[in-house]
Amino acid sequence: MAKEHDGRMVLQVIDALDHPYSGRILRVKVRHGKAPSARDLKGVTLQATGPEGQEAKVTILGFSLTGGKVSDERIRDTGRMDLHVEEEGGDEPVSLQWTLSGV
Repeated sequence: MAKEHDGRMVLQVIDALDHPYSGRILRVKVRHGKAPSARDLKGVTLQATGPEGQEAKVTILGFSLTGGKVSDERIRDTGRMDLHVEEEGGDEPVSLQWTLSGV
């Protein structure tokens, strides 16, 4: 069962691509709020909102290592992370300029 985030932070999608086996990889940066810890994010379901009002939900399955090793210090310093997500609903995949926030 997925955890739900408290909604205090907003993440901006700055890059997106299909994962080779399942789901998508979303490179995100913290736009508002405090940078979360890696442990707090895993398994969380977030609301995705597109630039034209499209909506979907994404569940964070884990982290991609394409941007380097994930650590709380790196997330806090850069505000960026690569998320491996599974999407639910929505007519189109989550992509550039979408935002992710707590459900």
